[in-house]
Amino acid sequence: MKIRVLGFVLSACTFLIGCQNQPEKNDSQQANASKTEVADAKKEKKFILFFGNSLTAGYGLDISEAFPALVQEKIDSLGLPYTVINAGLSGETTASGSSRVEWVLREPADIFILELGGNDGLRGISTEETRKNLEEIIDKVRATNEDVKIVLAGMQIPPNMGEEYTSKFRVIYPELAESKNTSLIPFLLKDVGGIPDLNLPDGIHPTAEGHKIVAETVWEVLQPLL
Repeated sequence: MKIRVLGFVLSACTFLIGCQNQPEKNDSQQANASKTEVADAKKEKKFILFFGNSLTAGYGLDISEAFPALVQEKIDSLGLPYTVINAGLSGETTASGSSRVEWVLREPADIFILELGGNDGLRGISTEETRKNLEEIIDKVRATNEDVKIVLAGMQIPPNMGEEYTSKFRVIYPELAESKNTSLIPFLLKDVGGIPDLNLPDGIHPTAEGHKIVAETVWEVLQPLL
C-alpha cells in the first residue's frame, strides 16, 4: 500500500529512476534520455492529500485502518496512478490548518480533501471565523496548483451548542462548496456519527468498522474525480 503519512513532519518525495547502460548511445544522449524518463515519471505520478484533524489521522487506530488508507486500497485495486498522503493532525482547527497548509503543500496536490471544522464546532468558535479560515485554506491550495481538484468534507456537530449555532455550522459546507466551486461530501460521518457500535468510547472518533463506512462515503465523491 502506497499511502504516506503526514503529521508534524512531512516526508519528502523522492523518485528513483534506474537506467541501464546503453553502449550504443553517447553520454549526452544517455543524459537526455534519463531526464526525459524522470520528467515522465513525475508527470504520471499524482497525489491525493487528505488534510484534516484526528478523523483523518485515524485517532485510536493504526494508520492503516483510517479511511485515507482504505481509499488508497481502492485506488490500488483499480491500478490508478495516485498516491494518498495522510496529513491528518489531531486537534487541528481551521485556524491552525490555515497556518499549516502551505508547509504541507510543498509537494502540490492534484486532489485535496479538506476535512476541518469539527474541532471548531466542539469549541464553540464562531461560524464566521470557521468559514473564513476554510476559505483561506482553499485559496492557498489553489495558489499552489490552479488545476487542483478540491473536495470539502462536510461536518455536523452535536446539538449541545444550541440549535442556532448548530444550524449555522451545518450550512457552512454546502454554501462554501458552492461559492468556492469545490466538490462536497455532505456529511463525512454519514451512517457513523452517533452510532455507539461504530465509534470509540469517546463517542466522537470512528472505530475501524466506522472508518470503512467513512471510506465508502468519501469514495462516492472522489471516484468520479480520478
